[in-house]
Amino acid sequence: MDSLELLLHPLRLRIMHAMSGGRTLTTSQLCALLPDASKATLYRHVSLLADHGLLEIEEERRVRGAVERRFRMSEIPIEEGTAAATTIPPEGHRQLFAVTMATLIAEFNAYLDRPGAEPAEDAVGYRQRTMWLSPEELADFIREMTAVIAPRIANEPSPERNRYLISTILFPAEDSEKSRTSG
Repeated sequence: MDSLELLLHPLRLRIMHAMSGGRTLTTSQLCALLPDASKATLYRHVSLLADHGLLEIEEERRVRGAVERRFRMSEIPIEEGTAAATTIPPEGHRQLFAVTMATLIAEFNAYLDRPGAEPAEDAVGYRQRTMWLSPEELADFIREMTAVIAPRIANEPSPERNRYLISTILFPAEDSEKSRTSG
């Protein structure tokens, strides 16, 4: 099973989201973060991710006679702009996008189901806008967004910081040739 197939499962993708940001977590801590998943199911998926190299063991220690493992995320080979992403066939992109959307919905529902969730206070936002961009403007836009987002993604966890999930989706909404002739 390759990395794409591994990540084409909503729970495994949620586990990877939970591990992002430099976190090191035990499977018990993951269970607390993903309470809608059964403990046995979560352990099975963590094991699968570790067996295939997407999670690494940061530390092992004995706790009441059992071995407790702290996991961290390995470098994920599927990322925008990498060779792996450019070689994914259209059907693979369809599947990955569908799983990503399902995971986003699951994460949002888990947030809303938490006691005390306050979307207005938590600055929850979701919007969709249309932009008309030339190839040069698109390249500038991506560079500018990266310049704003990248330093914040590098922030370390701390008591005064809350963990936020940001999802970016960008694709042409229609054939550019058709938009030029009908506009």
